[in-house]
Amino acid sequence: MQLFDKVTGLSSKTTTLLYSSSFSSAINLLHKDLRQPIYDIYGFVRFADEIVDTFHDYDKHTLFAQFKKDTYLALEQGISLNPILHRFQLTYKKYKIDPALLEAFLVSMEMDLSKHKYDVNTYQTYIYGSAEVVGLMCLPIFCEGSMIQFEKLKPSAQRLGAAFQKVNFLRDIKADFEGLDRMYFPNCDFSNFTQSDKEKIEIDIQADFEEALKGIKMLPLKARFGVYVAFKYYYSLFKKIKKTNPEAILKTRIRIPTPGKLFIVAKASLRSQLNLL
Repeated sequence: MQLFDKVTGLSSKTTTLLYSSSFSSAINLLHKDLRQPIYDIYGFVRFADEIVDTFHDYDKHTLFAQFKKDTYLALEQGISLNPILHRFQLTYKKYKIDPALLEAFLVSMEMDLSKHKYDVNTYQTYIYGSAEVVGLMCLPIFCEGSMIQFEKLKPSAQRLGAAFQKVNFLRDIKADFEGLDRMYFPNCDFSNFTQSDKEKIEIDIQADFEEALKGIKMLPLKARFGVYVAFKYYYSLFKKIKKTNPEAILKTRIRIPTPGKLFIVAKASLRSQLNLL
């Protein structure tokens, strides 16, 4: 089993490395004890997301139903021949992740299979299940099982997950609206997306970032720097989006070039060394 666990661990790590260079870089800045379980969470979340977003030539409903069934079977049996699910169930059990978080995540992913336009209530439900929950799954790992720290940092973890997801929504409006016919932001018409619409969304995201940073400053040292770098990357992306007009947002995907990412890490490292987080 040790060899099997190692092989499946490499699978979740490789999944993270290939799907997200930015997230992988941030994970690499965590203490080595924390990296593998975060890879395991990312691998699980990424596979679920791929089913609903990418596999257009296949029956997504059937694939997701099987993925959901296999997830619960892996948790029940303590093993899975799906390497991503095997690693997830190991981390899920080790850190005693709340089953309600998993259920909320799967509900949000299922919403993507059929829902294309969101009102205020369904938007909040989706943000919680698809983003805040992911932050809450990672938090026990960052706190290394301390429930006192978990409860203290829980609101900030939720706000950080929400901020990341909302930035992703803004960045990916073109792909979501044109490619998947999805409109996540309530009360927005993307065929007539105005500066006022964009600014209202940005005010909400700014508030999420500000609350998230308060919690990041209180994270244990093993986790703080890596999470702070992820925060700085998304906040830099957010600032770039704020400077971009609505018409351009609808036509292109905003990115941070590699030199910019390296600068973010270097600057974050300096602030960390000077205790300026």
